[in-house]
Amino acid sequence: MGGCPGWGSIPPMILVLAAWQRPYLNIFKHFRVEEWKRSAKEGDVTALTDTRMKGTIYRIRGSNPASSYLQLPRAGTQSLGLTGRYLYLLFRPLPHKHFLVHLDVTTEENQVVRISFSNLFKEFKSSATWLQFPFVCGAASEGKARRGVPGAAPADVRWTCLVLDLPSILALYLSRRYSHLRGVKLCCNLLVRNLCTSDLLFEPGVTFTKARLGDLSCRGVAPMPRELAFPVPKGEKWHDLYDYIRFPSEGAKLLHDSIQKSFPHPVAGDQVLEEPGHPPTRLVTRSGAVCDLSHVQQISSPKAVPRRCPAITKSIPEVHLAVPGPLGAVPAGDPVLEEKKKLHSAGDTRQPLPLSDGGIHVYAHQRRGRTTRAVPGSEEGLVPDPILKLRTIIGFGGCSTKWALWTQDSTAVVYPCHAVIVALLLKTGEQRFFLGHTDKVAALAFGGSSTVLASAQASLGRLWDFPSGTCLCLFKTHLQSLVSLSFSHSGDVLCGVGKDVHSRTMVVVWNTAQVTRGGGVTVLAKAHTDVDIQAMKIAFFDDTRMVSCGRDNIRLWRVRSGALRSCPVSLGEYHGLEFTDLAFETGPGPEQEPEDRALFVCSRSGHVLEVDYKNVCVRSARRLLPAQPQGDGQEQAGSSSGPGIAINSISMSSTFCATGSEDGYVRLWLLDFSAAVLEAEHEASVSSVCISPDSHKVLSTTAAGSLGYLDVQARDYNTLMRSHEGSVLGFSVEGKWQQIATVSQDSTIRVWDLASTQQLYDFSAAEETPCTVAFHPFWKMLACGFDSGVVRIFSLAASDLLLEHKQHRTAVTGLTFSPDGNLMFSSCLQGTLALYGLVARKVQVLRVLGNVVARDAGSGVDTLVVSGDSRLLAFVGPSKYVVTVMEACSLDELLRVDISILDLHSTILDSAVKVCFGPVPQGELLVSTSSNKILVLDAKTGRLVREVSPVHKLSCSSLALSKDGQYLLTAGDKVIKVWDYRMRFNINFQVFIGHSEPVHQVAFTPNQEHVISVGDAIFLWDFLAPPPVKSSPARALSPASTVVLRPDSSSEKPKDGSETPRQTVPRPLLSSPPCLDISSVHPAGFQSISSESDREEEADLPGSSRKVAKEHREASVIVVESDGNEEPVVRPKVRQESSRSPEKPADEPRKATRTPKSQCCIRPDSYRHFTPRFKASVLPQSFLSPPVGSEVLKLKAVIGYNGNGRGNMVWNPDTGFFAYSCGCVIVVEDLHSGSQSHWLGHAEEISTLTLSHHAQVLASASGQRDGDSHCQICIWSTQDGACTAELFHHETQVQAMAFSWDDRFLVTIGDYSDQTMALWSTNTYELVLSTCISEPLHDVAFSPFSHQNLACVGRGAVTFWVLEQQGAAVRLQAHRAPAPAVLGLVELTSLCHGAEALLYSGTNSGHICVWDTETNSCFMTWEADEGEIGVLLGRHPRLLSGSNAKRIRLWCVATVQELRLKGPDARCGSVLLEHEITLDGTIVSAAFDDSLEMGIVGTTAGTLWYINWVESTSIRLISGHKNKVTEVCFSPDERHCATCGEDGSVRIWALGSTELVVQFQVLNQSCQCVAWKPGPVGVWPCPGESQHVVAGYSDGTVRVFSVSRTEMELKMHPHAAALTAVTYSTDGEMILSGGKDGIVAVSSPRTGMTIHVLADHRGSPITVLQCTRKQYHDLGVEGGELWLAASSDRRVSVWASDWLQDKCELLDWLSFPAPAGPEALDSLPPSLAAFCPWEHGVLVYVGFGLQKEALFYSLRKKQVLRKISLPAFATSLSLSPAAPFMALGFGDRLLRLQPCRAGAPQDYAGHDDTVHLCRFAPSGRRLLTASHSAVLVWEVTGA
Repeated sequence: MGGCPGWGSIPPMILVLAAWQRPYLNIFKHFRVEEWKRSAKEGDVTALTDTRMKGTIYRIRGSNPASSYLQLPRAGTQSLGLTGRYLYLLFRPLPHKHFLVHLDVTTEENQVVRISFSNLFKEFKSSATWLQFPFVCGAASEGKARRGVPGAAPADVRWTCLVLDLPSILALYLSRRYSHLRGVKLCCNLLVRNLCTSDLLFEPGVTFTKARLGDLSCRGVAPMPRELAFPVPKGEKWHDLYDYIRFPSEGAKLLHDSIQKSFPHPVAGDQVLEEPGHPPTRLVTRSGAVCDLSHVQQISSPKAVPRRCPAITKSIPEVHLAVPGPLGAVPAGDPVLEEKKKLHSAGDTRQPLPLSDGGIHVYAHQRRGRTTRAVPGSEEGLVPDPILKLRTIIGFGGCSTKWALWTQDSTAVVYPCHAVIVALLLKTGEQRFFLGHTDKVAALAFGGSSTVLASAQASLGRLWDFPSGTCLCLFKTHLQSLVSLSFSHSGDVLCGVGKDVHSRTMVVVWNTAQVTRGGGVTVLAKAHTDVDIQAMKIAFFDDTRMVSCGRDNIRLWRVRSGALRSCPVSLGEYHGLEFTDLAFETGPGPEQEPEDRALFVCSRSGHVLEVDYKNVCVRSARRLLPAQPQGDGQEQAGSSSGPGIAINSISMSSTFCATGSEDGYVRLWLLDFSAAVLEAEHEASVSSVCISPDSHKVLSTTAAGSLGYLDVQARDYNTLMRSHEGSVLGFSVEGKWQQIATVSQDSTIRVWDLASTQQLYDFSAAEETPCTVAFHPFWKMLACGFDSGVVRIFSLAASDLLLEHKQHRTAVTGLTFSPDGNLMFSSCLQGTLALYGLVARKVQVLRVLGNVVARDAGSGVDTLVVSGDSRLLAFVGPSKYVVTVMEACSLDELLRVDISILDLHSTILDSAVKVCFGPVPQGELLVSTSSNKILVLDAKTGRLVREVSPVHKLSCSSLALSKDGQYLLTAGDKVIKVWDYRMRFNINFQVFIGHSEPVHQVAFTPNQEHVISVGDAIFLWDFLAPPPVKSSPARALSPASTVVLRPDSSSEKPKDGSETPRQTVPRPLLSSPPCLDISSVHPAGFQSISSESDREEEADLPGSSRKVAKEHREASVIVVESDGNEEPVVRPKVRQESSRSPEKPADEPRKATRTPKSQCCIRPDSYRHFTPRFKASVLPQSFLSPPVGSEVLKLKAVIGYNGNGRGNMVWNPDTGFFAYSCGCVIVVEDLHSGSQSHWLGHAEEISTLTLSHHAQVLASASGQRDGDSHCQICIWSTQDGACTAELFHHETQVQAMAFSWDDRFLVTIGDYSDQTMALWSTNTYELVLSTCISEPLHDVAFSPFSHQNLACVGRGAVTFWVLEQQGAAVRLQAHRAPAPAVLGLVELTSLCHGAEALLYSGTNSGHICVWDTETNSCFMTWEADEGEIGVLLGRHPRLLSGSNAKRIRLWCVATVQELRLKGPDARCGSVLLEHEITLDGTIVSAAFDDSLEMGIVGTTAGTLWYINWVESTSIRLISGHKNKVTEVCFSPDERHCATCGEDGSVRIWALGSTELVVQFQVLNQSCQCVAWKPGPVGVWPCPGESQHVVAGYSDGTVRVFSVSRTEMELKMHPHAAALTAVTYSTDGEMILSGGKDGIVAVSSPRTGMTIHVLADHRGSPITVLQCTRKQYHDLGVEGGELWLAASSDRRVSVWASDWLQDKCELLDWLSFPAPAGPEALDSLPPSLAAFCPWEHGVLVYVGFGLQKEALFYSLRKKQVLRKISLPAFATSLSLSPAAPFMALGFGDRLLRLQPCRAGAPQDYAGHDDTVHLCRFAPSGRRLLTASHSAVLVWEVTGA
């Protein structure tokens, strides 16, 4: 089971402090190639001193690459682990020789790919794991080289600097994501100077001196490091002496088939190397709506950005804002953009002219306005409910196609359509549905009067009241597969036959007499039988008698005394027949007894036997022969030989008999079978026939899924329903003629009429299978794609083939028309994409691209989607992780979005499944992913707008959006969901069932009145949502402030807006202010934007109007004031509202209740907004604090930083004060010594911190504690760490806080659920005033130039506030300024003040807006990042931005002030990007010095970075786990500790400094347990001795890592399930591992073999494994080691082992009782056990039991010695080796130190979640505890 690791199985080990590879890594120097210890050589490999190169070079000679090479690393099982993007190889091929180089790289999927290049290769070759590139050697004189032809190196071949962009190579050629360089092998006939990796792109020929003098680093040029540079004599030029090759070239979109030097005068599209010293500059340009194609990059391959990359613009022109039209807004006076627009307008399909690559888009605009439309009011969910109603199902069949029944009145037919039972009314075609089955219906049966209907699926039956359609009851059938159901004539007895779980035939008889009276179904009798049964019916004259038939038998059954017995009918010569169906003779005469009537049984041989029921014998036998016409054309029955008619079904009436046969005929016979009087031929074999009760019609079903009836009197046949024989894979709807085309697994394409549900056409091709279909939107044409790669277009009008195209070689997976009908697109399994043009109803191929569509993206008509304006095409490709957007008319690539990197918290790669365009005005693209999400992306930028998760239990198979953009359809599993697209409600979807198989596609009909879903059948639903309301001119918004009529005041005359405000402030009903809508404040020329609640309330009032006051057109103001004595109130100027209620007086006390606010339950589209981590734990009911001075534990250090917080790190560069939060602990750290102090006062996760400007006060905020109704804000003194005040006001979470610059006030804002802003006085910390905000706020800041001014940002606007204080009264004026209209609907997420009167704000679209605080208007914007900007810091003349693209950028904004003052007359209005650094996660906090030269930045990865812009360095200060920590342990010398987590990492920490030493990372796995190898017995470990840790993973593997060598040494796979526990034996020679399935494995780390596998705990996860030493013969068993295993089922096994003697003996087996609890073990407290260190032969157990206690069990006495009562069931346990102490963790966030002999227990706080881990150090002097991702280190003072 175990084994040594192979070449492809080594996981990447990510060394922390990645700065060791930056800015570059000299591989030969780092690995000391000259020593040949970490590298290997074979053959003639020599180190030489080259005078020209002025250093050591390595010469590799030989004719065979396999025997002459230099290899790094030495062993093939090791890895270099180098993560740099570029690989630099400085080499020279030997003249007239062939060389070969192998590079082994690892992808993020842990796949090893070999990249080879050689001048020996003649052509490019590729496979999934190998890329071979020909190398064309250049010569000193280009005329001697054969351009583009590989071959032996010329005589004057030059030294070459080869730069390989490894991520781009993998992305372009294999659609893989690069992880790291694994190994290098340089083979034969090479001179090698050096090898290097870096994330920077170095420019040869540029010295550091030239770069410094010319300031080239500011223009993106990095000079080659000296130790890697070729020497250049004076007067010479680098490019005249050497070759520089970069592969692939920058911006390459075509795949090149060789590696060679670029030549002058390239053809269009080739990449030309820039002249050294003159790199291209990045211009800050205006951004139009026309997309910049040159800016398109493959997101899956990271783009290296130099440390200093400038962004310069010459000027910012004066342009006018306009709403983008179909072609976008083009600024006036820009000839390039104007020409580009002309090209598009003329329909030019060539590639548009590119704008500057990577340009930063700046908007300079005048103050203009925009209009918005009203938003409908918000309810609790979608209305109406249900929003879908099933209208029609096209299809027939369940588990078989034989069940179809007549109703008693012969007016309707009842049949199953998979999981739905359909009652079809013949006269009108109307369908009724019986919904409830979850699987295919196997059988149907009617009671005698057709009032009760029985139906059954596997193991489950239902009885229905047929007239009302309600289900009367459910019952278990005990049958896995049903063959037949039969009701008695009275309806009191039901009989069923089928197979049970053991595949034995069983007959069950139920009593159904009480069902119609409210009773249930009971089993009368059941019996197993060995005979075959094909049909079984209850005798109509006796409810206790039944008849069955099958292969070789006909049996009569009877229920008597609760038993079911049977007797066979003697068949004689007919015993070998296969009987298929039976029917009783009907219509007896008055002289005939019921049981004297005959029974007819049919067979596959054509025999019909007449059975005498009373005498149990065969009366007669007839054989029906095919096609023996007589004179009258009738067939007859006879007894002659020959093949008979294979009869599948028989039905009897009083006048004739009907048979259905395998030859497809329904025949009507005379009762004596002398002749067939009528017949009807079908396309497939007839599976059943049923004569109607009035004997006028004969119902028939066929194996092909058709249903119809023969009208006996009219001699006419009517088809009721047809269906596909296989699952329906996709469809296309034609709107004009109301037709639908479907493609199915039955290899047919069918066209249906939606109104009549009738099949119109059936298309099929010989030896070809159709894959997809598409209707033309206007013409009566149908396009079909086949598995042969052929695309055929049919004319439905002429029923003829129009065209045939063969652009594909494999199955067509996607086919669609553009909405305007001018274009058609197709794709195939090989990834080929074809574009067709439609002119005069002819289809022409315009362009074909290869390898662009993902090969594993699936198929269907929604594989390729086109936007509603026919301008964009989207699909999944070139890999399943990437979504690509192209220009539809040209297939020019516009955008690629890597889906797998959008989720920062996911540990697995996410892939795209389906795509769908959103409404055209919003420009959104919807992507359903494999992780059960829907991502809403900006179709222009690729930015993640929002995310919906989870969508379905499994991945979403189809999604569609309504034309009005209001509703979203998704299909997944077997259900359909209808969503509110804007997610405005508490419950945003409705679920609809009915399909028994996965739904393959769902869509709206073109008129949006219906919804179609396909899978097992075609479902047509009525869409009941109200039609979209078209806005009328009377409801347009007027460009001014508004007065809103409330519904409760509609009867009163609205007051004129010009009315002056009251002189006295009306007192509201409750002290807390009501939610007010803040109207916009705009200078002249702007239109005001009303808040959402304004629009909602107005929408509720029919005919409401908005009245405007002339004197208030310029502004509307909210005044918040307090007189010092009264509680704060809010008074709106402009509109007056009554807030008084008749139930309560106006002077009610403040603390009685709280005014309901307008709750915004939808989280804003901003990562900047804080969301607490979900926790199921609660605070303890009691807490036993230790007396002061007697604490045994002292919190020494906290490992980790909470990356989930927002702004939860502060640093003051003047005082050096540095603090951050981890969980509920504030960690104050000395940056010089690394010592920590910890402030404990919060019980919940801290959301944010803020530091006063004099650095004397720190404020921290957290959520509600148990029992509190408000959040907790703590005020701390930074001098002594004392909490001086606690503030309570906000109800949910505090989003942001800020001190005024004079530190007199503190402002706090709540999150999106709270929506309040509070102002506090820092003198008394009393609430000065509070107000509700109608929309969520994200950030707040005071102005540094005016202590009375502050600003906050939220949804689409900045609100400017002015504090006015008159004595004790405080007034607050609010001015709301909307974001520029050109940005669209954005969230303003961050803000900071710059120079005087300048305010910067960031948006979730990556833009930065600059505001003039004097005029409260925005005068400049630029695109600063691809992601949301969540952090902004301003120190004139610089600005720092941080985003969720993991980047921080430093901007020079010195000229912005001049632009504000002079406007268009300013000489310069540019912003310059000075620096950029990419970190390991989204930026959530930042603090810098006054010059923004150095600072600290926090990320969501749980890391705090030290940033130095001057040195362009980033150093990791604080590290931590991002996900849950699953295990902790100490090293034997206690210098280090190890932790592992759900993210698959094993991390080694230095306990002295709590710094991260090394990290071992396994991708796509969770590390569940870790253990440190014990040191030698009796020997103190040497510092240089190799130390090892073993880790267990969720895939069942065990990996052993060497800490000293920082590499993985061994990988074993001893388990089939995830590991849950692992430990070393006491001597370190064995590894014990336990799995989730209860298996314990004993493996040898020396051999990698699994020695023992113990299954005693099978079925219950192992929770603990522990080993301890014992005397060899102690406890009566041999062995020097004792170990235990505990499992979740409260069982503990104790074993004695001697591993050298291969002995392992069970010593004791303990099972602890517990009360009846939940069945799921995961919901119970863990079962934990440990050996007692201070009392040998005793173990301690805690777990779920009858009492909350710890049990001490003696292995010698075999009994419990004593018990210690506990406050709750423990979640973690550890026993001190040094003193009789026991550390216990609990689910209520409590850590208890429990003395085991004497003394009171001590409880300790500091955890904000369940304390799930406790581990004492070997010496007992330290204790490690873990709570989610936080690890706390405690010092045991009493030990």
